[in-house]
Amino acid sequence: MTGVPLSQKPPLLTVEALSTATGPARRRLTILEDVSFTVSPGEVIGIVGESGSGKSMLALTLMNLLPRSIVRTAGTVRLGETVLTNLSNKAWRDRRGRDMAMIFQEPMTSLNPVMRIGQQIEEVLVRRRRMTGREANREAVRLLERVEISSPAERLRAYPHELSGGMRQRVMIAIALAANARILIADEPTTALDVTIQAQILDLLRQLQADMGMALILITHDLGVVAEMAHRVMVLYAGRVAELAPVDSIFDDPRHPYTKALLASIPTIESRRERLTTIDGSVPTVGAMPPGCRFASRCPVARAVCKTLAPPVMPIAEDHGVACMEPFGYALPSSADLPGAA
Repeated sequence: MTGVPLSQKPPLLTVEALSTATGPARRRLTILEDVSFTVSPGEVIGIVGESGSGKSMLALTLMNLLPRSIVRTAGTVRLGETVLTNLSNKAWRDRRGRDMAMIFQEPMTSLNPVMRIGQQIEEVLVRRRRMTGREANREAVRLLERVEISSPAERLRAYPHELSGGMRQRVMIAIALAANARILIADEPTTALDVTIQAQILDLLRQLQADMGMALILITHDLGVVAEMAHRVMVLYAGRVAELAPVDSIFDDPRHPYTKALLASIPTIESRRERLTTIDGSVPTVGAMPPGCRFASRCPVARAVCKTLAPPVMPIAEDHGVACMEPFGYALPSSADLPGAA
């Protein structure tokens, strides 16, 4: 890469101590807790973790698309100099598409089944870019060409069920690109696609991100995809950040036991095993979150203190933070070592 290093660019998106919960006010059940990270212009940050770790919930919170049963209880989301969490719902809605766009997991349930593809793309162009109907139609054709859909003018007249899964996902990408968003959130963009189509979609996202200079938040289970595409990786577990580091550090020097367990579970060509490595137990459910470190019951190096104390994300190297007692010898650093300390 050329130009200013990503780590030296002012953040485009800043998330600080973000928390969400469900249930009545007196008995809130935590979902996300104290999630903090930044995204720079042109950066790709991968978010990984098992199902139930809070990845999709984080994406919906950033887009202000939470269902009514879930509320943001703390934290801020800042886009450039604008604090989105201080805005009204209407003002935040006006930012969607124009500044932040999202590709959802399953395009068949995200696209409107009774609207033609062209209508679904063109309504974004009319609303966000104030195009006339004819202008929007021409731009919709161009967008379908950009996401490599053949015969784009004909596809505009099709309904979602008439397209393959890969083509529907390309349509979702075209809709996300329609308003020239600065940040694209891709939530499991290759779910339910065969490996050949997965590779095509990922290549397309990489090319579009590079061409347009967008920041990309890539949510995935696939650590191979993260290794190939991301600059930094955030590992989520049970709604908390376990580790946040440059992609090379995550793969070469993982420090959180959960990150190590995820990497150990990846099958490799070099080592032939009769059985794959697994992580015993499962992610705790909402309402059953244990005190202390939420990974303690599954952690091979957990000590008694881990079951009562939940360490914050602490720096262990440049741009590398981990929420675990083990790297610090089961004693948190002194207050002088905390981020921001004088």
